[in-house]
Amino acid sequence: MRTAEKNLAPSGGPEPGGAGLPLPALLALATAVFITSLTETLPAGLLPAMSDDLRVGEAAAGQTVTVYAIGTALTAVPLTAATAAWRRKRLLLATVAGFAVANTVTALSEHYLLTMTARFAAGVAAGLAWALLAGYARRLAPPHLEGRAIAIAMAGIPVALSLGVPAGTFLGNSVGWRAAFLLMTALTIVLLGWIAAAVPDFPGRRAGERGPRTSVLRVPGVAPVLFVTLAFVLAHTILYTYIATFLDGAGMGGSTDLVLLVFGAASLTGIWIVGAHIHRRLRALTIAGTLLVGAGAAVLALAAGEPALVYAAVTLWGLGWGGAPTLLQTAAGDAAGAEADAAQAMLVTLWNAAMAGGGVAGGVLLGAFGHGAFPWGTLVLLAPVLAVVLAARTHGFPARRRA
Repeated sequence: MRTAEKNLAPSGGPEPGGAGLPLPALLALATAVFITSLTETLPAGLLPAMSDDLRVGEAAAGQTVTVYAIGTALTAVPLTAATAAWRRKRLLLATVAGFAVANTVTALSEHYLLTMTARFAAGVAAGLAWALLAGYARRLAPPHLEGRAIAIAMAGIPVALSLGVPAGTFLGNSVGWRAAFLLMTALTIVLLGWIAAAVPDFPGRRAGERGPRTSVLRVPGVAPVLFVTLAFVLAHTILYTYIATFLDGAGMGGSTDLVLLVFGAASLTGIWIVGAHIHRRLRALTIAGTLLVGAGAAVLALAAGEPALVYAAVTLWGLGWGGAPTLLQTAAGDAAGAEADAAQAMLVTLWNAAMAGGGVAGGVLLGAFGHGAFPWGTLVLLAPVLAVVLAARTHGFPARRRA
């Protein structure tokens, strides 16, 4: 999964080819992933309050997640290409600063249109962040620890789900949803100083080197991984974006923060398992993750009125979902080989297209069938995910990873 770009030395900071991992730098990247993920998903726990304050319906408030994802999907590839020559640290700092501005505007906005504009801008920042962070983590690590470095950086996702979203939901319910976004701004300012102090710099792409190319789709295994990414993320997003609405309809509206805490804690466990075993068991872990998310959705579909079963279901869901970002990014890089950068840019685009599609599809399901349709929609989408993963045993999700 190494590229020519990987071999470029950083300017200052720890030497990435050392025996261990530069944890302060990787934890700063994990915090950037945390902010990126939390900025995207925070409205999931605040939809009722946001819809009341902005004087729109909950389905319209749910589109704050959709427009964020649209911003990412539309701009990830072109902005990644446009900034390819930028030094990596400069680009990372600019991206993180973009989140601070967008979250501040979201917190202060009194108008739905302005809020949606700020969310779109945050999505643009996320497009650069997602295309940058996994590759940055790889470049900080020696070759035999690249997978673990990515797992550490991607741990920011389940931390955001296990701690950030429930805490934001609690804060939003206690003192208003705007305070949750202002707290995000404060954390982002702290992160800017951390990156400046702890993260080494790398040069951008050399003049004459080619940026992301669609020809990577012809590399065996890349298309199955990208399809699984699109369908898996879509299945997850339909349920996650409207989890507060689903729980409210099931009589558990007051427990949204606790349910999200359980989900996120299970996700942390999932990413720990993936980080420990991904080098040898990527295929098995991907199959297991798909089955666990499907089992959780099935329980929610059939027993949403039983609180104990709801908590069991979100535990299964979290265990299956937690390691998905690391699994899919690693699978894409393995399949693409020397074209890993191009595959990563496409994965980011499809991931966020799925996030946008999940918000729209969830709104349609809510309007047409009510809150009970969310887990059923997730189950329908997971069927082709499992089929493609099982079929792609030679390329894409092989039984034995390529050295």
